[in-house]
Amino acid sequence: MKILHTADWHLGKIVNSVHMTEDQAFILDQLLEIIKEEKPDAIIIAGDLYDRSVPPKEAVELLNNMLTTIISELHIPVLAISGNHDSPDRLDFGSRLFRSQGLYLETKFKGDLSPVTLYDDYGPVHFHLIPYIEPADARAFFNDDEIHSHQSAMEAVVRHIESTNDMNERHVFVGHAFLAGGMESESEERLSMIGGSPYVDAHLFYNFSYVALGHLHQPQRVLKENIRYSGSILKYSFSEAKQKKSTTILELDQQGFCELSYRPLVPKRDMKVVEAYFEALISGSIDISPDDYLHVQLLDDGQLVDPMGKLRKRYPNILRLERKALASQVQLNDLSRIREKQRMSHTELFEAFYMEMKGEEIPEERKQQMNQVVQLLMEEERGK
Repeated sequence: MKILHTADWHLGKIVNSVHMTEDQAFILDQLLEIIKEEKPDAIIIAGDLYDRSVPPKEAVELLNNMLTTIISELHIPVLAISGNHDSPDRLDFGSRLFRSQGLYLETKFKGDLSPVTLYDDYGPVHFHLIPYIEPADARAFFNDDEIHSHQSAMEAVVRHIESTNDMNERHVFVGHAFLAGGMESESEERLSMIGGSPYVDAHLFYNFSYVALGHLHQPQRVLKENIRYSGSILKYSFSEAKQKKSTTILELDQQGFCELSYRPLVPKRDMKVVEAYFEALISGSIDISPDDYLHVQLLDDGQLVDPMGKLRKRYPNILRLERKALASQVQLNDLSRIREKQRMSHTELFEAFYMEMKGEEIPEERKQQMNQVVQLLMEEERGK
């Protein structure tokens, strides 16, 4: 069975005040051509179809047109899940009706977590569609008060799958999670860490023929070749500037072994970080496409008059401009503090703020109240 694995479309994304709709439409057309050439038996979209819970109408139209073409014209089934940026309730609308047309969309923990089963010449392939969930969702679903982290939530999910299925058959796990050891960039919004670490141990998935993941934007394997993030379809931050975007093609044989290949996705406008002197940029002596999205780091140490205004006449898509020398000094001063805060959960950040403001540790009762408030805010953001 040939399967195309993609994820993290983030339709409706805005990067540095620039709407990415045109770029997303371009790359989805390219993805569609790849689908027509590869002729997969199924397509996996591993979460974050949209960039926010209430997407703009242009994003909805993009997704509608793409799915309609794949399912109604090409007659290829699509297996998709919601990610942490999607609204489970909004994305769930019509999902039961769509199944009859070949769109299998799971956005909530419900039912008995039965897999979607497709067939090839060798028999069944079972697809386990597990949408992004918070530990509280799994705790309520399994009625298990011991679930307090993403790790324990995923352990319960995998344990349930393994206890209710014949794992000697071919099984594909589709999830949206942060596996320990995965390489992230600054455009991935951290999964909620209320009650514990967001990381999930990749060893949990060793019994699956293939694990199709979403959330991390860099295409990558985690521990094994068959445990993979396909990556996002576009670069969504300058921390991704050196990444090569692609979609993953896998073929499952009779025993469930995977043969993997990758089709590159080439954007209409690239996203680059450029270090250069002002005069070199103005003269055009540097090999840069004028249409690319640019983060320019000027090497000049003297005074410059309106550098952004002048540079934008040649490079209209400059999104960020800084002086390299000044930025380096700030980074040296702030790096340790920033890294420390990046490792902190929402609750830990509030505890640090409380300590700074009050000069004392937050009482346990107030800490629990903050946990509940943050959890409610997270659920509201995702449209629950």
